[in-house]
Amino acid sequence: MSEEHYLELCGNPVQFENASSVNNVFFDEANKQVFAVRSGGATGVVVKGPDDKSTVAFRMDDKGEVKCIKFSFGNKILAVQRTSKSVEFINFIPDLLHLEYSQECKTKNASILGFCWTNWNEIVFITDQGIEFYQVLPDKRSLKLQKSQSINVNWYMYCPVTSVILLSTTVQGNVLQPFFFKNGTMSKMSKFEIELPVVSKPAKLSLSERDIAMVTIYGQLYVRYLKHHSRTLNNPGAEVILYHLPRDGTCKKMHVLKLNTTGKFALNVVDNLVVVHHQSSQTSMIFDIKLRDTEGTLNIHQPVLPARSIHPYKIPLTGPAAVTTATPVPCELYSSTWSVFQPDIIISASEGYLWYLQVKLQPVVNLMKDKGKLMDFLLQRRDCKMVIVSVCFQLLNGSDKGNLSVIATVFDKLNQVYKEYLEAEQSYPVAVETGQSRGNPAQKRPVRTQAVIDQSDMYTHVLSVFTEKKDVSHKFIIAVLMEYIRSLNQFQITVQHYLYELVLKTLVHHNLFYMLHQFLQYHVLSDSKPLACLLLSLESTYPPAHQLSLDMLKRLSTANDEIVEVLLSKQQVLGARRFIRGVGGHDNISARKFLDAAKQTREEMLFYTIFRFFEQRNQRLRGSPHFTPGEHCEEHVAYFKQVFGEQALMKPTAS
Repeated sequence: MSEEHYLELCGNPVQFENASSVNNVFFDEANKQVFAVRSGGATGVVVKGPDDKSTVAFRMDDKGEVKCIKFSFGNKILAVQRTSKSVEFINFIPDLLHLEYSQECKTKNASILGFCWTNWNEIVFITDQGIEFYQVLPDKRSLKLQKSQSINVNWYMYCPVTSVILLSTTVQGNVLQPFFFKNGTMSKMSKFEIELPVVSKPAKLSLSERDIAMVTIYGQLYVRYLKHHSRTLNNPGAEVILYHLPRDGTCKKMHVLKLNTTGKFALNVVDNLVVVHHQSSQTSMIFDIKLRDTEGTLNIHQPVLPARSIHPYKIPLTGPAAVTTATPVPCELYSSTWSVFQPDIIISASEGYLWYLQVKLQPVVNLMKDKGKLMDFLLQRRDCKMVIVSVCFQLLNGSDKGNLSVIATVFDKLNQVYKEYLEAEQSYPVAVETGQSRGNPAQKRPVRTQAVIDQSDMYTHVLSVFTEKKDVSHKFIIAVLMEYIRSLNQFQITVQHYLYELVLKTLVHHNLFYMLHQFLQYHVLSDSKPLACLLLSLESTYPPAHQLSLDMLKRLSTANDEIVEVLLSKQQVLGARRFIRGVGGHDNISARKFLDAAKQTREEMLFYTIFRFFEQRNQRLRGSPHFTPGEHCEEHVAYFKQVFGEQALMKPTAS
């Protein structure tokens, strides 16, 4: 069953002092920090997160119960709210005294619901009568009001990733007003209405902040609404509705996630997947809004996979060495004491742990039978490369072997992503030049994600290993290789020569020379110098390969001396000699080049043959077999004498 847990809690959680009667715990979603405040701060405040290295500890005077506590970015200024009328500040900037200063809200009779830092020195107070945007002046220990807006507010939430604050307004609370903050400015965005399942009469607050969150999925900001339904024949249960909230323009209802059950839910977003935790069944389900069956203005989604529990987790015991040898305690998953924060955080204040929720991809492979859909899913995930490679390998091997049409579909999906990346890379320099000439902001270089599986990856991890399999039909092997090449050609991706070489070697290994000849004749295998050299090396096995190779080199308009260089670099010394004689250039070629290449093969008889060839050439051209000093062959003459003896040197003959 453990292979089926596709969600897990991270192995190295942030630990903090658990909540108790003397210790209050707060979480700041912007900085991902947990505050443990003992006795109102008098006996210490410990700030942890987002990892254990970034810990801050200090003391504050106990001036009453702390309602909210947050650092500005970079831990420069601490803000603490104890009353509904004011917020206190303490500088943590070096060289500035840790003196407190405070700011009351400007609106009379208003109560502060909370505050959000939008920059290291910019803060927003949210009151029940509107919002107030301040600049903090730490050196002057004061605040300056930048802008304010009057509006009746029931509750608020903040998305630190996009710097958007969302206010719940009107009696029922379902008209939401967003504000956007950037570089000291506050902008009012278009307000929108959440459709309530039931309109209460008389009107009362019906939309709870528990059922709303702001999340970023695939780079877009959504307002997520958990719509509860009583389960009836007509209605299978609760839904999650995603409203797309653009910077400019109106907010639109875009996606509906069908939960098919009722009860208590909590939601996260992990790796662009919406994760819905269901408390009573102690399971979670995931949705991927990129996987949609129908195109339309409203997309209806079912869970991508069957609901499963988070992988069992054991809490390691801490304490003296004698105690830590005890067995770790199983953690109660889906506990009622859990608090879930965006995007991927789960906190157990009672146990003193903050976990990041993670997706495990390998179990997904076993649960998702449709390989095309599986590939669509995997290609959108962050750490997908080796899982995709393993899926491709499984498709070609063993019991999970797919048919050719499924394999073709998978290759096409991979190569579409590969092509998009190649095009982005090619257009980047042009876009940079154009942007600079027009004074536009700098273009971002395309990021190569793990979803880009190129020819080298496929060759190394999948195809080269696959062609070595003894228990697979050679017809299937060749069909798969040709299918991959077809897919590359379809996306106009230049096929690398090593893939053609793999086809060639496979055909030769199975003595399929007729098919090889046809592939070359009809240009199924594209011309390339490495392929031509490989053909030359096959001459002893398949004599026509020599001519096929030369024809290919000529089609490539390769200069004769360049062809010789290519052949010699591949240690095709006899092939190079035969080629140069065939084109009539053997009187002008460098003896030293050929002798160097022959010596590198460490085949003594090959060296003898080449040495003798040049001796005969020298005799024919100059009337003496000896090499002239200008040919720089002294080293090779000495080697020849050493191996074959001086008597083996050719004697001059009278013409």
